[in-house]
Amino acid sequence: MSPLFRARLPALLAGIGLTAWLALPGPLFAQQAAPEIKPEIQDQLPEMGTAAGATLSLADEYSIGRMVMRGLRDSGRILEDPETNEYLQSLGLRLSSLAQSGNRDFTFFLVNDPTINAFALPGGFIGIHSGLLLETRNESELAGVYAHEVSHVTQRHIARSIEDQSRTSLVSTAATLAAILLSAVAGVGPDATMGAIATAQGLAAQSQLNFTRENEYEADRVGIGLMANAGFDPNGMADFFGEMGRRTQLSPDWVPELLKSHPVTSARMAEAKGRAAQYPPVIAHDSMSYAITRERVRVLTTPSGRDPRDYYVSVNDNEADSSVAQIYGKALAQFMAGDTAHAIPTFEHLVAAHPEVMQFHTALGQAQLAAGDNKAALNTLERARELAPRNVPVTIRYAQALLQAGRPKRAHEVLLDLFNNVPPSPEQIRLTALAANQAGDVADAYSYMAEYHIMDGDLPLAMNQLELALSVPSITDVQRARYSARLTELREAMPKRGPQPPAPGGSQPPRS
Repeated sequence: MSPLFRARLPALLAGIGLTAWLALPGPLFAQQAAPEIKPEIQDQLPEMGTAAGATLSLADEYSIGRMVMRGLRDSGRILEDPETNEYLQSLGLRLSSLAQSGNRDFTFFLVNDPTINAFALPGGFIGIHSGLLLETRNESELAGVYAHEVSHVTQRHIARSIEDQSRTSLVSTAATLAAILLSAVAGVGPDATMGAIATAQGLAAQSQLNFTRENEYEADRVGIGLMANAGFDPNGMADFFGEMGRRTQLSPDWVPELLKSHPVTSARMAEAKGRAAQYPPVIAHDSMSYAITRERVRVLTTPSGRDPRDYYVSVNDNEADSSVAQIYGKALAQFMAGDTAHAIPTFEHLVAAHPEVMQFHTALGQAQLAAGDNKAALNTLERARELAPRNVPVTIRYAQALLQAGRPKRAHEVLLDLFNNVPPSPEQIRLTALAANQAGDVADAYSYMAEYHIMDGDLPLAMNQLELALSVPSITDVQRARYSARLTELREAMPKRGPQPPAPGGSQPPRS
């Protein structure tokens, strides 16, 4: 890694606002010594070249973003829910596919956090907090937040910030780099991570302020165009940011995290509204998926110790005036609280009335499974697969039902079909490895876990999994050739200094 890049990365992260989102939970002990960058971390950092070519390449951005994602996932911050992920990815791709750089891959995910915030990581990883999703009043407002963050990525604000900044100490650089990668390679607690991030952010925030404003204006302009072209109300972005600003004025002590990292001024609001007015008026109607996902997230993120049914008391009392999404939310809350006797009839009614909505089918199948009726759950999910072949949530829920019914071979088959035809998520790969392991296909289970670690950017551990797969005595010649070819590919992709020796034994395929 070049000295120039090491001198500029902390300022870039603070300016884009990433540091506020990368911090792991825990109290802040800023006086704790900054963690040392371990050799294995250094080996995984992309080579940035000399000053003449200091701008991040797309591959470099993806490498950094993937390592940050690993830290978020390992810390339990990401809500791993197939139904929610399916909707968010669909909404995000509807916008990003229209961008000038729409040929790059985007990953949209939800962070389980009640604060109102959203962020774009290098490499096209875009996250929103559950609190923000629940605060949006319509789908165009949510689309406005996504369009803004997508534009940060397509306009390459990360790389451009590196070019703009050059004053940050090497000590702060090391602290920030370590903080980003701590969860990826383990060994340092969250308190040290928080301290390191806060130090780097404090040093760089002021010098980056003006450049951040330019980024925000540009992301607004480009994002509003994406919204209009995708069929959303282009006023949705200004409406949401404006509502957050008004609420802050009414309650000065209440400032959403989103406004701290995305400062809203009267000039910025005026420009956003003027830009939106240049497009033809749009009467945008919320999709049912948006309304259903909001209620699903509301239930799934209910704080520990609280009953998710409490929110839906009014729905119980006046169900005739409730929306379909509220009825679904109420039944889902009952299911999550263990009251499957009341949840199942409601889900059955929703499936009959709206057979095209796969979330109703998967909820019914899950509730039947929780009630111990494996046969009914499998029938429900098999019908859903006929309606929507290779639908990711339906296939995952069907595989889970098969595993619970003691049919791991069939679960492995359906998951492998999905794996070979639809780009998988890390959790989907883990479930495939689990099914293979329970079915006795141990070598395949190791190979799937290798793919899981590749997605996380941990090539040494992925190589270790492939070596374990090759050590299984019963593998076929075809399997041996496939695992060997993948292992060779990974060895060639390792940094020139070579990988650190993997830990003895490596990770094992998941067993439960």
